[in-house]
Amino acid sequence: MHTNRIHPDYTGGGLLNLIASCAASRGGRPLHPSLDALPPEELAGAKNVVLIIIDGLGYNYLASRAAGSTLASHLVDRMTSVFPSTTASAITTTFTGLSPAEHGLTGWFTWFPEADTIAAALPFKPRAAGDTLEQRGIAPTSLYRGAPLFDTLSTESYVVSYRPIVDSHYNRNFCGRSTRLAYDNLDGFVSQTEAAVKSGNHRKFIYAYYPEFDTSSHRFGVSSGQTAAVFSQIDAAFSTLLNRLSGTDTAIVLTADHGFIDCPAENALDLSDCPGLATLLARPLTGERRVAFCHVLPGRHDEFAARAAEWLDGKADILPGSLPLDAGWFGGGDLHPHIASRAGDFVLMMHEPYTVKDWLPGEPRHLHIGNHGGMSVDEMYIPLVVARA
Repeated sequence: MHTNRIHPDYTGGGLLNLIASCAASRGGRPLHPSLDALPPEELAGAKNVVLIIIDGLGYNYLASRAAGSTLASHLVDRMTSVFPSTTASAITTTFTGLSPAEHGLTGWFTWFPEADTIAAALPFKPRAAGDTLEQRGIAPTSLYRGAPLFDTLSTESYVVSYRPIVDSHYNRNFCGRSTRLAYDNLDGFVSQTEAAVKSGNHRKFIYAYYPEFDTSSHRFGVSSGQTAAVFSQIDAAFSTLLNRLSGTDTAIVLTADHGFIDCPAENALDLSDCPGLATLLARPLTGERRVAFCHVLPGRHDEFAARAAEWLDGKADILPGSLPLDAGWFGGGDLHPHIASRAGDFVLMMHEPYTVKDWLPGEPRHLHIGNHGGMSVDEMYIPLVVARA
């Protein structure tokens, strides 16, 4: 059994708790405890609270590889992400203030029994080729759970997001009554965040999301020179934003949804490399490359577990599908009605630096060098950066 796991903290040391602190500071009534390292009262006095999410920027990256940066100079603490440590689960937590157990999104690919489909929740598309979810007559509200956090606050809210996704089904659903502001590049990200802060003399909450660190880490690796260059640009933009917001009575909080690890190509395992294993599945894998949920045919559980254990010996733990919920990895609260079924019968918890994937006909095959979703220190720990302007 691989024991070097960082379990998500939902009681005062995790991303869920940061969202609770932000919400409480803007007149909301969060359902979960606030962040020990940043109580709501430390934000409540500011006219503006800006929450910046740099997708994929792990605590360990910022504390070590980027130690001399402006961002690192404002690093206050580390927190945990949610489980799985991935955008679909973590960003939905930031948009709703709910744990994954409550909002129910368990990874990039989630099993939706209510629609009898596996879908990518963020782009709102089925995993298999064919009709889109819209063409199947499936409404976003039937798959998404959780009220938008912004609609619970007593202050005006703004969401600054990348133009290709700002009006997605997902964003329109979870951004609620907030004012959505689109940008095309990093300069636009800074300008739109500044514009939101300076939009009036009223108290505000600004949520600003930037995806390019994640994009580069997936493509080139988190330890690559390309990703280091992206970080340097983000760090410079953060400095620019601090200067532009000077004197606006703004509390700036910056974090991430998850961190990253690099997985060499030879460690990218393909389910088809284990003869007969895929035929024991009732449906394709869900979740992530670093943590895959397996739905097994009735009566074939023992055979699946034995074959998987032999194939993945030293590369993964084959865990009961009930474990993430029973152990609190998904968090607690008002459980999503399908959260138990979404974890399947088994969980393939990959060791570092391994991934696992299956491929459906028509799916474009692409290798991710950088990966996340698992419970390693680099994936689970995210930074808490706090600055005043």
